[in-house]
Amino acid sequence: MKPTLRPLRAADHVFLRSVYAAARARDIARSGWDVATADAYVRMQFDAQHGFYRKRYPAGHFDLVLDGDISVGRLYVARETQRIHVIEIGMLPAYRNRGAGSALLGALQREAGARGAAVTTHVESNNRAMALYRRFGFREIGSAGFHRLMEWRADAPSAPPTPTSKDHTA
Repeated sequence: MKPTLRPLRAADHVFLRSVYAAARARDIARSGWDVATADAYVRMQFDAQHGFYRKRYPAGHFDLVLDGDISVGRLYVARETQRIHVIEIGMLPAYRNRGAGSALLGALQREAGARGAAVTTHVESNNRAMALYRRFGFREIGSAGFHRLMEWRADAPSAPPTPTSKDHTA
């Protein structure tokens, strides 16, 4: 899949909540909540997260990931002088492992490499995306609770070549 991006619109929030819910589906299933309680939880948590991201990264790029005309995920990125920070990347389950995340991450690495910047992201230590970031040459440079701060630099001595779009995990 070759994903494209477009800036978020207010009408996208229902879809974005579904991406958030899909990422938390296992935890929600274990909670034993009824549908109404689970929906209220997802709405509250997504709204809090999205609001925090907008406030913390006011110049951030908040984009919908598209496969043709189909909304498949979200990519939130903050471009700073010395780094490109991946705030959030998430795909609906049906579009995971089809190369979209790899294509997006590879494009960010090429952009950062061209301007001598790093790519960073925070990843929960038990998140399966950790393997993707490691495969793309990210190294852990810090931690806070369950989150690991990962960094990729083109000039890092141990950084492998940037994976191609044929790398189909994400």
